[in-house]
Amino acid sequence: MKPRAMILFAPGINRDHDVATALEMAGAETFIYPVKQLFEEKIDWAMFQMLVVPGGFSYADALGAGRLLALDLNSYFTDEVSRFLDAGKPAIGICNGFQALVKAGILPDRSKANEPHKATLTFNQSNHFECRWVTLKPVSQTCVWTRGLDQLIDCPVAHGEGNFKVTEPVYAQTLVDNDQIALVYTHSDGKPALGAYPQNPNGSVMDIAGVCNRAGNVLGLMPHPENNILAFQTPDRANRPDHFGLPLFVNGVRYASQL
Repeated sequence: MKPRAMILFAPGINRDHDVATALEMAGAETFIYPVKQLFEEKIDWAMFQMLVVPGGFSYADALGAGRLLALDLNSYFTDEVSRFLDAGKPAIGICNGFQALVKAGILPDRSKANEPHKATLTFNQSNHFECRWVTLKPVSQTCVWTRGLDQLIDCPVAHGEGNFKVTEPVYAQTLVDNDQIALVYTHSDGKPALGAYPQNPNGSVMDIAGVCNRAGNVLGLMPHPENNILAFQTPDRANRPDHFGLPLFVNGVRYASQL
C-alpha cells in the first residue's frame, strides 16, 4: 500500500500542492488538512505514515516566520506530534515549515516546555528577501530523507528569515558529531560555499541548508526541492538534467513504506 502523507495547511501557506505533487510522484498518497479542520474534527494522526509542514507564509508571518504555526503545533497537537515522531515516522518541514519546526522546539532536538532552544532561524544576512536558485549537497547518512543520496540538488529559495544560527558555537559541532546536518549550500559544482554569497543565500552557520533530529526521521530545510521535480522547472536543464529534488522525496516515501 502507498504510505499516506498528511500535509498541514494554515492561511498563507502556498506550497502545499507543490509538495503533494512531489510526494505523489515519489509513490505516496497525500491528504491536505487545514489546521483548523484537523483540530475540530479530531483527525486521527495514526492513519498517516508521513507528516509534512510545507512552505509559504503561515499566518502572514505576523509574529515572525513560522511562530504562529509553531504555537498551533505546541498548543493543539503536542501529543499527536510526540506519538508520531516517537514512532519513527518520517516528517519534513520546508521553508516556513522548517521555521515552524524549529520555533516549536522539534528541530534540531526536541525541547521541553520553557527550555531554551539551541538553534533558530533569523533574518537573512543580506537583510532582504532572497529568491534565487541554489545548489545543495546531501551530507547526512543518519537522515532518512538524504541517506544514500550523492547527487547535487538544484532548487529555489524564497525566504526572508532563513539564517540558521545556534545559541552556542559548540552546538554546531554537536550537530556535526551527531550527523544532523542533512544538507549544505555549495557552489554549482559542489565545492563548499564557505559562507560565500549568494551560494549561501542567508548566512547560515556552516552553510547549513537543512538539519535532521538525532533519530534522523525529521528533516527541516529552507530551500524548496519540491519546486524542481520536473525537467521544465529547472533553468539549466540542458546542462544539469539530473539535479532534481525528487530523490529526496523518494527516500522519505520508501522509508515510510517500510514502517
